[in-house]
Amino acid sequence: MADVTTSQHGRGPRQLRADGERTRAAILRAAADLATVDGLEGLSIGNLAAATGISKSGLYAHFGSKQELQLATVAEAERILTEEVIQPALAARPGLGQLAAACEAYFSYLQRRVFPGGCFFAATALEMGTRPGPVKDRVAAINSGFTALLSSFAATAIEQHELPAREDPGRIAFELHAILLGADTKFVLNDDPAVLDLARQVIRQRLGLDYGTNSGQAGPAQLA
Repeated sequence: MADVTTSQHGRGPRQLRADGERTRAAILRAAADLATVDGLEGLSIGNLAAATGISKSGLYAHFGSKQELQLATVAEAERILTEEVIQPALAARPGLGQLAAACEAYFSYLQRRVFPGGCFFAATALEMGTRPGPVKDRVAAINSGFTALLSSFAATAIEQHELPAREDPGRIAFELHAILLGADTKFVLNDDPAVLDLARQVIRQRLGLDYGTNSGQAGPAQLA
């Protein structure tokens, strides 16, 4: 006997699961966008339904609680950060090249407005900082993981004598992350790419790199 679902709709269980996964992915992408504008606490089934055109009952089928939705949204934002910033950095030459590539990829991530409210983790870190619980813990862990990655790149650069032996990797990571976050804040507030160019110049000077004069056009390969 033919599968009832297949005969009535032309789709079997496997196709339905694939459709469900695509729908969930689209919901989470919209949720991540909304969270950079309205905050994770402002994320609700109601405004997500309005943004996606999916019914509230359909959304409840994917997420059993607001906290579950928030955690899934954080995981989606982490996936995007990895794809947009971390993977390009890891693909660069180890050491100073990876430090420079991470910073440039972050600036590109902001300038291309991957999220409408700037960096997801910059936007949600302050919001969740005073709200203890698993969502705060996950946002904090991802932020810490990013600075730890910068620190590991800096340590390699010191080992390879690309940076002075007196430098401290943790301090370099702290400074670079602070510059990136400052650039994010000013870019979101002022919508001015010149802010990102200035931040590029500051990082280049901090790392002792020779970038030439056309700072706005430098990419990861040039930064190395």
